[in-house]
Amino acid sequence: MTDDVKNVLFLCTHNSARSVMAEALLNKHGKGRFKAYSAGSFPSGRINPFVEALLQRMGFDTSGSRSKSWDEFAKPGAPAMHFVFTVCDQAAGEACPIWPGQPMTAHWGFPDPSSVQGSDAEKAAFTADVFRMIERRIQIFAQLPLATLSKLEIQRKIDEMGKSKEPA
Repeated sequence: MTDDVKNVLFLCTHNSARSVMAEALLNKHGKGRFKAYSAGSFPSGRINPFVEALLQRMGFDTSGSRSKSWDEFAKPGAPAMHFVFTVCDQAAGEACPIWPGQPMTAHWGFPDPSSVQGSDAEKAAFTADVFRMIERRIQIFAQLPLATLSKLEIQRKIDEMGKSKEPA
């Protein structure tokens, strides 16, 4: 695989929490090697308020963040994707559109911050825990020596990453 910038799409059902965090984190940790995007099969139309608040506290610019449909990335003229990752259990079982260029795909499931019950403090803490889990996986992915690995080796590594159990 060459050293050019790789486009990465993170998919989740509502594109309001996990996929948004993954997009922000890869754009930060990818250091120009990756351009990350996120989308959902049934976008909620808004970013989870606990996710947005956390990203802002962590210094991420959320002004351009929005919940959007994966249809935007499956139509002609959309950026060609090199990688497509599902980050929630529902997305792993859904029918995904056919992506031009046959990107590498993997499922990286994470707990859903939007489903947590409790006080605002408990929701914020759970969101922060999920953020840390996603960040660890993104950091590992961003460090892969893509230029020296075969497509088969890359696919094996991204599949293995999705199977790893990370502490909450």
